[in-house]
Amino acid sequence: MASIRRTLSPYNDRSYQNGGTPFSLHSPPHKLSPNGKNLSLLSTFNVVLRQFLAGVKHSKKVPNTWRKSFYRCLFVFLLGFLLGMAPFGDLDDTRNRDFSFEVKLAPINVKEHVKQSVEDVVVAKPDNFALDTVELGVENRSNVKDRFDYSPRKQLIVVTPTYNRALQAFYLNRLGQVLRLVPPPLIWIVVEMNAASEETADMLRNAGVMYRHLVCVKNSTGVKDRGVHQRNTALEHIERHKLDGIVYFADDDNVYSLELFESMREIGRFGTWPVAMLAQSKNKAILEGPVCNGSQVIGWHTNEKSKVLRRFHVDMSGFAFNSTILWDPKRWKRPTSDPIRQLDSVKEGFQETTFIEQVVEDESQMEAIPQGCIKIMNWHLHLEAHELFYPRGWLLKKNLDVVLPIK
Repeated sequence: MASIRRTLSPYNDRSYQNGGTPFSLHSPPHKLSPNGKNLSLLSTFNVVLRQFLAGVKHSKKVPNTWRKSFYRCLFVFLLGFLLGMAPFGDLDDTRNRDFSFEVKLAPINVKEHVKQSVEDVVVAKPDNFALDTVELGVENRSNVKDRFDYSPRKQLIVVTPTYNRALQAFYLNRLGQVLRLVPPPLIWIVVEMNAASEETADMLRNAGVMYRHLVCVKNSTGVKDRGVHQRNTALEHIERHKLDGIVYFADDDNVYSLELFESMREIGRFGTWPVAMLAQSKNKAILEGPVCNGSQVIGWHTNEKSKVLRRFHVDMSGFAFNSTILWDPKRWKRPTSDPIRQLDSVKEGFQETTFIEQVVEDESQMEAIPQGCIKIMNWHLHLEAHELFYPRGWLLKKNLDVVLPIK
């Protein structure tokens, strides 16, 4: 909207050359509306303007010019206010102006379909737009699980009994380096007899694995198998602190693959797998463990010639189980709440089967790892050198002086 403001002369009594006055009362009103509308408002405005000018004309002349300036400013203000409030023309006139805006929308094709109570809106692709499909609602959970792993890894609780011998440092360091490569969470429980050695504690601190160093306080006079009592000490620790994870008995002289530890995380209650055993006196490996049909255990590999066969023919490093079985019997519907421990009163080689009988009832509660038991993931080696002595502090007290004759 354009407004025209005419410059008024500061002298009221000065006449123009054509004989008119600055405020000519007889001049016809301007036609503000092109359609002739709103004439009543303009006529009212003319009456008010005439009365105002008549009052100014008959008022006494004041020598101060600030009153004249005040009246002129008031007149201009009222004139602009009334012109701003008056609606000129109709809305149809503004649509025909040059400054009108036109909004062009790209065509949209909507395809409605139901997919698990989710509506997918398919938008036609404009020329400069890269989005083809917009999906509204919650995405299918199966598709989300394929892209993101929401289930956290199960914690592995590795129990290792150890004792002073010549190759203890080599075995512990080798097992520590393997566990260091296993993705967390993992806790390594190392149990010693009667006292904790400084050498073992220093090795655990530098292993780079979360660990707990325990001591089995037991009179070794009447002990048949020290490893049984060391493992029971770890089981008591797990039960007392209610550690949640998969318990695995890993002797320090065995050889393990990383695939074995990753497969343990899939165990629900009890998992087992075959173990390859190698002795010095034999030139071939002996397979010990379950016979599997997929994920089911249907039998056992055995080489025993004794008439008394074990119920579960498995090596101590050939199974793992859920730790909640130890401290939450109601969850697994155990018939008794007696603590699960290894027995030292049984014959040698029967510690495994008597312990497993406390955890599961039969093979139907076992899981074969891996599918079909087609891989050997750990080896039990009997290569201990009994002729070597164990040096105190893992260092020799005196250096050996060797004199070689010069030829």
